[in-house]
This record gives sequence, structure tokens and C-alpha cells, in this order.
Amino acid sequence: MASASAPLLQVEDLRVEFKTRRGKALVLNGVDFELKSGETLGVVGESGCGKSMTALALLRLIPSPPGNISGGRVLFQGQDLVQADEAQMRKVRGNRISMIFQEPMTALNPVFTVGNQIGESLRLHAGLDTAAARARTIEMLQQVGIPAPERRVDEYPHQLSGGMRQRVMIAMALACRPDILIADEPTTALDVTVQAQIFDLLRELQREKGTAIILITHDMGAIAEMADRVIVMYAGRVIEQGTTDEVVSQPGHPYTQGLIDCLPELGSSLQHERVDLAEITGVVPSIWELGSGCAFRERCPHAMPHCAVQVPPMFVAGAQAVPAADSGAHGVACWLHALDTAVAA
Repeated sequence: MASASAPLLQVEDLRVEFKTRRGKALVLNGVDFELKSGETLGVVGESGCGKSMTALALLRLIPSPPGNISGGRVLFQGQDLVQADEAQMRKVRGNRISMIFQEPMTALNPVFTVGNQIGESLRLHAGLDTAAARARTIEMLQQVGIPAPERRVDEYPHQLSGGMRQRVMIAMALACRPDILIADEPTTALDVTVQAQIFDLLRELQREKGTAIILITHDMGAIAEMADRVIVMYAGRVIEQGTTDEVVSQPGHPYTQGLIDCLPELGSSLQHERVDLAEITGVVPSIWELGSGCAFRERCPHAMPHCAVQVPPMFVAGAQAVPAADSGAHGVACWLHALDTAVAA
């Protein structure tokens, strides 16, 4: 269950831009959210919506140049990570905030054993000597369900299956008992049985250690299963936020509704009935095609003339024309939730 304490992480008006031949491209545009201790926050959206870029920005891993954080704050227990120097960030990365990257075969170094790679963070952040780091590494491999950890610790990434490599990444991310774990598509390219095992593992480790999790995915089914709260991203913005129950059962944004409609009905699947899946027409627009209005307007079945004029603010769902005062409210950035007078303004 999510904690009622003050937020562990506060992201305020986060903006990331890249310099290109065509000019500056704003790839994150005013991202806001909060994360509490022991909570799982789901970040969902199609490829290109800004999910992974948000994760990289939190850890200051944006390639610079050409990218940079151009505005906003990332407050971790009161410390603004945007303003922190590199020495301070090295103390945070892999220690206080860890990340499971999308593709373990490219994230793991092929010329070092998995034991060396997990042990490196323990030697660096926990100050363990080689023998103690090895013992702790074997313990972590056992915790994440890798059989024969005493043998696997000396193996290389190519000697492990995809599921085992993902478990190694989780062991590496959790070795220093971080306060926050960022899981970027942690089950990509894994079969459904292994996916379920990875999610069960994350839940178990969260219960044991109280780690807060940011789960980045394009899968609304995974969000419904894992997350306490969810933010929906589109074209570098947060367009809906709220508890998972609120967002899944009462989606306020047409894009969120489209993501949910893409899921098969469980009952029909069990009865082996044919299921006609809905689809969201079109693709996520490029940065250069956004214009001045709502980025989703060209794909939206409810688009109005005003949607091409002004980007909608975040409204409280069910309370028309009332801006969302905090990230705990069920907010929807859509003009459908504004009064006619607000639209005409």
C-alpha cells in the first residue's frame, strides 16, 4: 500500500530539449508528478511519448550535448537533482535511485561476469571489499530467483537466458537497497510466464524493502496489475493522472480510453470468443508537428476547433473547469472537461 507520508520524489515542470539541425526540440514539456515511499507509479503511453526520456532525466543521464534539462525541478528528499553536481549525482545513481534498463543484453557489459557487474556497485556505494561484495552478490542472485547462484555469479551475460538477464538487472538495481527503483519496460521481449514471474518478484521485493517503483510501460494491463497510481503521457506531456482504479475504470482522456480499448476482454478470451480489438488511428506526431494546440487532436474522435488553438491545462476529472491543484487528484488535460465558457475564453 502507498504511504501517506510526504512525497519521496517531486517532479515539477520538467522540460528537456535537444538541439537539432532544425532547431531546438522540446521532448519533455512541463512534466509533473509525485512518488511516495513504498508506492508503485505507472507511467504509460506509446513509444515516443517521453516515458524513457523522463526516466533518464530523473537520473541526469540525458546525453549532453545535444540534450539538456532546460527547466523544472526534480526534488528527491528535498534535494534538487537538476541543480546537483556530478559528484552528488554519482552518490544517487545506483545507490539511492536505481534503474532497470529496457534491454538487458545491451545494458550488461558482455566482457565482465554478472558477479563483477553487480559487485561493482556494492564496492563503490556500500564500501564492501571483494569477498563481501561477492557474497552479497550471490545472495542477491538467490533473492531474484536465479538457480545455482554460486555458479551463475561467474558467468557472462551471453550464457544466460533473457529472463535470467532481466533478473540480473533487477539484482544489480536492488543491490544497494535503493529508495526508488525505475523499471523501464522490465518485461520487454520476455514470454508471458517470465513476465508474470518478474512482476511477482518486484512486488515481493517491494514488500520486503519498501522500495518505491516507477514502472514505465506501454501496457495498460501491466499498469492495472502493478501500479497504485498512474500518469498517462503523450507527446512529452502528462495528459491524465490519478489512482489506477480511477484511470482504468473512469478514463477521462480520449487517449487513455483508446489505450484501454486496445486490451482484449478477459471474459471473451477465456471463452475463446473472437475479440475485435480497437485501435488508435494514426501515430504519435513528431516534435515539429505539434503546433499550438492539443497534440492528440488529429487522432481524437472528439476533437473541437479550440483543440487546435490552445494546449489544455490539467482539469480535475468530474469537476469541469477546475484546474487540478495537486498531482494526487484525478486530473485530465482535455478540453472535454472544461465548461463552454472556459473553452470560449
